[in-house]
Amino acid sequence: MLMSLIRWLEILAFAVFTYDQTKSALWVASLMMLRLMPLSLFGLTLGALASHMSRRWLLIVTQAGLFATCFVLLSVSALGVIEVWHLAVASFINGIVWAGDMPLRRALMGDLAGEGRMVQAMSLDAVASNACRFIGPMLGGLLLAQGGLQAVLLCATLLYLPVLVALNGLTDSPPAHTAATKPTTRKLLQRGLHAARESRPLQSILWITILFNLFAWPALSMIPVIGRDQLQLDAQGVGLLASLDGIGSLLGALMLSCLARRLRHGPVYLGAVLLFLLLQVAFAWSSHVLLTGTILFVIGVVQAGFTVMQPTLVYSSVQADQRLDAMGLMTMCIGVAPLGFLAIGWLAVHLGAPMAALASAVTGLVVMALTWPLCRACFKHSGTHVS
Repeated sequence: MLMSLIRWLEILAFAVFTYDQTKSALWVASLMMLRLMPLSLFGLTLGALASHMSRRWLLIVTQAGLFATCFVLLSVSALGVIEVWHLAVASFINGIVWAGDMPLRRALMGDLAGEGRMVQAMSLDAVASNACRFIGPMLGGLLLAQGGLQAVLLCATLLYLPVLVALNGLTDSPPAHTAATKPTTRKLLQRGLHAARESRPLQSILWITILFNLFAWPALSMIPVIGRDQLQLDAQGVGLLASLDGIGSLLGALMLSCLARRLRHGPVYLGAVLLFLLLQVAFAWSSHVLLTGTILFVIGVVQAGFTVMQPTLVYSSVQADQRLDAMGLMTMCIGVAPLGFLAIGWLAVHLGAPMAALASAVTGLVVMALTWPLCRACFKHSGTHVS
């Protein structure tokens, strides 16, 4: 939760500071692109590395690296010489750590919970993450308005200390594979692709993941731009606006946790992406603060369906010995997001942020319609009901 809080605190503050300095929506989108690029570049590599080494040691080293990065930014900010490129480098470093966190943590949660409780486990994870997703932007906007970027960096630096203390208290565990069976990055990729070839539902799940990360999620990076230009909000107002989809996601995850046994996972997963794109059209057209906030709140509720069902479906669509490989492949599919962020940033420069969000949504809906037979293959998933 603390790591998630720091991440969303920084994402909002970096975006607002960057837009105030550059007046460029492309730069704002590029920061998020740099944070996501390591998912495709290093996702499988970090998974292979983690199978060779102590996970506790890796967690401590990576989080200590983020603490050092944040402390350097704080020092540069205190000297009054911080530039946007400093934030860009820090975003990329954060992305490398994020890439290693996603597949391993979710696979471990699935192993602990078991397939029958996978949705509840993912819902709990989403609740923790989304609680920080709405607190982080609000806190970031408040600190930015009151003390500037330096206050944000000071808060983030201090939050890393209890993270490191908690990690140090973990019981160390041996690597998951013996020396004779250590998987290489190439082997992990081959096994993941093999699992996808064997499972039509997995192909569908991964394809929908690609569509979401190309055409849906990048639109949220335009919130600071639309908030500043179209809605005329200050940093605190932008932070509050950006937190509303997090509040919706938190409530959505709580609802899914309660209703998990009654839902068909495939339709919820596909329906969430479809509704997100339709709401994105409304978000692009809205020019009123209250209406925009309401749309973002509902988008958050819908996004919870995608966030919870994605790892649930991936985890239970393959054999037990293929789960880590499939999770790594999922991380690579999420890694296409930088292309979506780059595209929407370029469109925002030439068409404006609202039209960029609209064009992205319409394109996503068209591609989904053209590939509908593949998209709906996730309905055939054998784990549709949780017992």
